[in-house]
Amino acid sequence: MILDQQKTAEALPWKELIDCLDKIFTQTVNSPVRHHHNMKVPGDPDATLLLMPAWIEGEYSGVKIVNVFPGNNKRGLAGLTGHYLLSCGKTGRLFLQLDGNELTSRRTAAVSALASRYLSREDTNSMLMVGTGRMARYLIPAHMSVRPIEVVHVWGRNPDSAQRLVEELRVDGINAHICLPENLQEVAQQVDLISCATMATEPLIMGEWLSAGAHLDLVGSFTPKMRETNNAAMQIGDVFVDTRAGAFSETGDILIPISEGAITEESIVAEFFDLCSGQHRGRADLVNSDKAITVFKSVGAAIEDLAAAILAKSSIN
Repeated sequence: MILDQQKTAEALPWKELIDCLDKIFTQTVNSPVRHHHNMKVPGDPDATLLLMPAWIEGEYSGVKIVNVFPGNNKRGLAGLTGHYLLSCGKTGRLFLQLDGNELTSRRTAAVSALASRYLSREDTNSMLMVGTGRMARYLIPAHMSVRPIEVVHVWGRNPDSAQRLVEELRVDGINAHICLPENLQEVAQQVDLISCATMATEPLIMGEWLSAGAHLDLVGSFTPKMRETNNAAMQIGDVFVDTRAGAFSETGDILIPISEGAITEESIVAEFFDLCSGQHRGRADLVNSDKAITVFKSVGAAIEDLAAAILAKSSIN
């Protein structure tokens, strides 16, 4: 069975997806490091083939295939396309194929929401969305599904893009407001939760701006040279990640402060394997938990894709 973008979205509702992610981090899952393969494209920049496998022995085998073709931009085509294949872990028989882009976007947002469930205050009612792209449209409803968020502020480098997103949110009944570029610090100091999903290579949110009890969600940085916050945020905040392996190999938000001596690998308080298994209770285990500043950095992992695909299979049976 093949699920297109719409059907993939329908098969992955927020609550169920977040719960499924929570569960899979308590299971034994084989998840090798993703495979990167460079591909020459005549007349275009090199393309990249990414393969992200994961399996639960005797139950499920899955792999996400992502093609990144930068040359598509000049053709007006998407630069990234993805597919996810879920198979039987006993026979290898294909169960279903999902839209890889939709699956990735939804599980990425759900990962941040799962982290918020452990790390943000339960009374979190205000949010700042930094970024106005595709992920912003997923992160906002995902966060709202786990916390009683009453107002959402939207910041973008382009105020017109921010205003368009605000208007979309208002159509959906969300109390949304634009945060003008010059007001970023002021709004960041006031809200309970900040979620960043940008392509920034220099910090946008400064640790010095974070108020007591705030939660900072970092999504955008996926290379060692990208970052969305500064060293101060990592020093004053209790830092959590989805997986240490990914965080220590892929994201500048972690690697840059480590290389500059601001933090060490031991500064990471816990990863999802600790949180979801109950070995660490997140905010509840922090000193002065109501006023603690928490920081979560996700980089994504094949185990998360597998959880989403398994949920999709169960929803169509």
